[in-house]
Amino acid sequence: MIEPTIALQTAIRSRLLDRPAVTALVQPDNIRAGSTRPDRTPAIIMSDGTTALHGYDYTAQRAAWVNLDLHIWTLDQGQEAAKAIAFAVCQALDGQLDLVGAHCDHFEVTRAVYPRDPDPRYGHGVLSVDALIRWIV
Repeated sequence: MIEPTIALQTAIRSRLLDRPAVTALVQPDNIRAGSTRPDRTPAIIMSDGTTALHGYDYTAQRAAWVNLDLHIWTLDQGQEAAKAIAFAVCQALDGQLDLVGAHCDHFEVTRAVYPRDPDPRYGHGVLSVDALIRWIV
């Protein structure tokens, strides 16, 4: 398996690309990992995230909690557009995620916040997600 945060980002992106309610609001190329305000909007940018490793069990399984944020950006559409995209993303992420080479025992969107950007033309939302991932070493 690849590193757990990358596996989670890949699974989330696949799910979002598979949901017409999301791709109707955000172009597929604008759903990606990254760390800065995007050049093209609307966009969904997944942060690098964090991984809390929980060690091995008796079968050489490894487990980790993975947390990451999905930043939703709009330009000249208002904060309401960011909230509409966030709602579509929450709906799309409901249910079990499929990871390549691993199993996701727990996944949920835990928080939604809408901070104001210093540039008032931008709408910004942040969805936080938590996942418990395990894999065989």
